[in-house]
Amino acid sequence: MKKRSLAALTAALAVAPLLAAGAGTPGQRAAAAESGAGGAVGSTSPAGTVLPHGVDLDTVTIPELQERMARGSLTSSELTRVYLRRIEAVDPRIHAVLRTSPTALREAAASDARHRAGTVRGPLDGIPVLLKDNVDTRDMPTTAGSLALAGRPPARDAELVTRLRAGGAVVLGKTNLSEWANFRAAKPTSGWSAVGGQTNNPYVLDRNPCGSSAGSAAALAASLAQVAIGTETDGSIVCPAGMTGVVGHKPSLGLVAQSGVVPISAEQDTAGPMARNVVDTALTFSVISGRAQAGTGSALGLADAAARPGGVRGKRIGLWRLPSLGAGVDTLMTRTAARLRAAGAEVVEVTPPYQDRLAELEFPALLSEFHRDVDAYLAKRGGPAGRPRDLEGLIAFNRTHPAERACFAGQELFEQALAAPPTTDPEYRAMRAELKDLSRRSIDETMAAHRLDAIASPANPPAWTTDCARGDNDVIPSSTPAAVAGYPSLSVPAGFVGELPVGLLLMAGDREDAALLSLGAAVEQRLGAWRAPRYLPTVPVGASR
Repeated sequence: MKKRSLAALTAALAVAPLLAAGAGTPGQRAAAAESGAGGAVGSTSPAGTVLPHGVDLDTVTIPELQERMARGSLTSSELTRVYLRRIEAVDPRIHAVLRTSPTALREAAASDARHRAGTVRGPLDGIPVLLKDNVDTRDMPTTAGSLALAGRPPARDAELVTRLRAGGAVVLGKTNLSEWANFRAAKPTSGWSAVGGQTNNPYVLDRNPCGSSAGSAAALAASLAQVAIGTETDGSIVCPAGMTGVVGHKPSLGLVAQSGVVPISAEQDTAGPMARNVVDTALTFSVISGRAQAGTGSALGLADAAARPGGVRGKRIGLWRLPSLGAGVDTLMTRTAARLRAAGAEVVEVTPPYQDRLAELEFPALLSEFHRDVDAYLAKRGGPAGRPRDLEGLIAFNRTHPAERACFAGQELFEQALAAPPTTDPEYRAMRAELKDLSRRSIDETMAAHRLDAIASPANPPAWTTDCARGDNDVIPSSTPAAVAGYPSLSVPAGFVGELPVGLLLMAGDREDAALLSLGAAVEQRLGAWRAPRYLPTVPVGASR
């Protein structure tokens, strides 16, 4: 393919209506930086964010990077080196990146050769990507944050990593996470693992980044990679995204292959893309879901349609307020609704039904599924002698390794899962069937009753202080309906409560990912809520209410 066709390629490979829908976003973000909202080089960041070619890492998008690489004014090798240097300079403050890849620069050089030859593989060719460390990589350890899996890497890449490499992405390294994706202790501390220690929130360093995709989210907020991969069972992409001021997409269940990802539950688990803007999130989704090979004609037509004036005009959005997340969040939701209404959206207040019953059933079902699925993963993973081969072995390992209890000692969820009924049990099957039915009805009935394009809610409260003794303060019900139903959800920056970001969570019906991402791009553009972190050591507790 000729270099001159790369711009068309980038548009064509985006998830249906995305690129043009978000076309105004980079300019808004740059304007926010210039107006003092954060992001100017040397202002608040502990390391510069501008490449020699005038590329601001905080605000640049993948299409802009691809355009520069197509012109020859930027190379993937230059971009990768800058990110590696930035990790070295910035990450000691936030502890988001566990390790960088020994092959990253070689992958970048190969991408540069493809750009010179006009044989670019897709929108992520040459783009540095960080992976959550529960996603298998053949050339780096995959630990899920546990010392039990440290050492020898898996034998093969996860399927989504195979797709990233086939698309030319530069695998930059692995990110820290809440150990075992927050499914070990009854009162865990999000962002802590025995392998990586505690990940900090880049906005206020003594505040929590939420979990379990804590390292992926914090790394993006600090501009340590262009995009990242997270995983979610319930809230583990969208809460960290909201709490660190980035974008996170939990895809519809089954659109991203889970092979080679450390599991909690096959009924709810999915990997998903995270980025600093919706366009980059959508492009990453197109690659890891296998949709980057879509026909160019239809995708370009949809992109053209999304470019027409209107944005959120005429969209009907149901606002689920969740005042339990605090007065500051509720005030922010009021402002958000007003801004969307001013842009022509119809915003109506809703309360999705069946939430108490979902909360009652979800955890017992996950216990049975975790026992089944983690046993299957460990048996397939194999490894050296002494590595646990099942859940019972993990429990024994934690009891004999003090470093696994350095922040919190509990492994109550492991022990409860070991005793949970098997997934062949009729009571379990009835529980999961009711969960699936009620979660889908909670969204479907709400959207039908109010003729909605999406349901919106706060993705998170302001970040709580990190405290190993207390654990998390994270009763956040907004992610549950889409997570249990297997429907898509998307967190975009909504604004701040004091110094701390809050995300707006959008959810829609099954396999409506493209429409949800398009709406998310329009909402992102209208709200213009992003600003770069200032790495403050602390803020008064009352300032974040």
